[in-house]
Amino acid sequence: MTALDWAVIAAYFAYLIVDGLRAGRRGQTSDGYFRADRSLGWWTVGLSVMATQLSAITLVGATGQGYTDGLRFVQFYFALPIAMVILCVTAVPGFHRANVFTAYEFLERRFDARTRALTSLFFLLSRGLATSVVIAAPAVVLSVVLGWPETFTVLAMGVVTTLYTVLGGVRAVAWNDVKQMVVILVGLAAMLWVLVARLPPSVSLWEGLHVAGATGRLTAVVWSLDWREKYTVWSGLLASLFLFLSYFGCDQSQVQRYLAAASVDAARRSLLLNAFVKIPLQAAVLLIGVLMFVFYVFAPAPPLVFAGNVELANEAARQTYAQLAADYAVATDERRQAALRYVAVRREHAATAASAETAFLEAQARCDALHRAATKLLSEATGRPYDDTNHIFPTFVLSQLPTGLVGLMLAAIFAAAMSTSAGELNALATTTALDMYHRWWAPEASEAELVRVGRLATAFWGGWACVGALYATHLGSLIEVVNRFGSWFYGALLGVFVLAVADPRADGQGAISGLLLGMGVVWVLAATDLVAFLWLNAVGCLVTCVVGVIVSRIRWFGGREKR
Repeated sequence: MTALDWAVIAAYFAYLIVDGLRAGRRGQTSDGYFRADRSLGWWTVGLSVMATQLSAITLVGATGQGYTDGLRFVQFYFALPIAMVILCVTAVPGFHRANVFTAYEFLERRFDARTRALTSLFFLLSRGLATSVVIAAPAVVLSVVLGWPETFTVLAMGVVTTLYTVLGGVRAVAWNDVKQMVVILVGLAAMLWVLVARLPPSVSLWEGLHVAGATGRLTAVVWSLDWREKYTVWSGLLASLFLFLSYFGCDQSQVQRYLAAASVDAARRSLLLNAFVKIPLQAAVLLIGVLMFVFYVFAPAPPLVFAGNVELANEAARQTYAQLAADYAVATDERRQAALRYVAVRREHAATAASAETAFLEAQARCDALHRAATKLLSEATGRPYDDTNHIFPTFVLSQLPTGLVGLMLAAIFAAAMSTSAGELNALATTTALDMYHRWWAPEASEAELVRVGRLATAFWGGWACVGALYATHLGSLIEVVNRFGSWFYGALLGVFVLAVADPRADGQGAISGLLLGMGVVWVLAATDLVAFLWLNAVGCLVTCVVGVIVSRIRWFGGREKR
């Protein structure tokens, strides 16, 4: 990190905070603070939704996922366009006609106050966990950059974000999302340029992609029918559909964005923008991870683990790690030579490259085995699972990008995280202030009191998120962790909304019974790991709907007999 890099970061943060505070001063009423007075244009809302998706979790977690696993994760988004079209037809006009502040307020009008309270509670739990992961992502980066403990960087990032969000509102969040989206896209374009430019002169981009393809990292579609397989075309088209319907249709952090749109048409256009852009954008982010793998195949020995300095208290463990590192340096050199031979042979005659490809894959397997041995050693030494996926991207940024671009990429990561977590904290505050405080404790609360409670709730959830982030940094790929957390709740919540729209005879008791049983089934499946986490969304929705219909029908027929 040079003075120029720090200057870039400081200048961007200063502009972001000053502009956010200026926009936030306009939102002093509850409608302004929580819904931006329903005044935002479609492109503002659309870019805000997109920026929330392309958060620091995506930049850090998805690039690491692309490095280790290739493009398979893109299948996760296959159902997104379908979900957006469905929501444009159903949820968007329904919420706008109801003129609600939260998605759960709509459920009270359809069912009863208990349903609103229970769904709000589950949202607060799920989004509180997810916000912890959002704060953890930049904290990991900051820890690598400055060499500070992750505990300190989590608290620093969380406190700054919470203070900013307390003073702002949804209008400030949305406009900052637009600005940070531009910075992120510029940063990603610069990353792609550097990765291509840093390939050896004798290796073209096309040949580098063939090297990645030999390891399976360019496989974007998997047709496996194994339910325990996380990313397949079936989980992407079917299981993910339930996740996206719930996330964009039932999660207040997203619903709040298009509730702030100026019209139904503006809200629809904002969702359709994401439907068309998200998959290619996510594929590009994963491709950056794949190209980082290609870079390290041809570069001098990459780190044995991407986590900075490794400190081991046990002398025997230190000696074992040193030997693994020495063996890894030899193995990566052999892999580089094997990759160059494979490229040369394939260039001369692709049909005869099979033996050279086999030799390269054997060298890659030796590198993978040494990396697994190192992570196992570190896991045993620290007493907790060790995963360096989230450190791959920041390590590359700090060690390989030129001066100035390092600051730009770090500014993009921090801005993305601050904006995303600010939006989520604002949604948590909205639900706490309106669905809980205003509905149950102070129905006559004034505008000023609701805004004050919203700010206090923001501070509370910011503290909650910081505590959760201390744990989240050790859970593996952050983009996978945040979606796993959501899958514990989203399916059952979606089932309640499906009952509200699709079954006129469904009542509050049926909705609550279905929600509780659906959530219980999902948590049992998650604990036993019987199915991949994406399928939990479909299971939760279906169980909630079936139980809700049965209980409602029993009560309906019982009521008719009494009459």
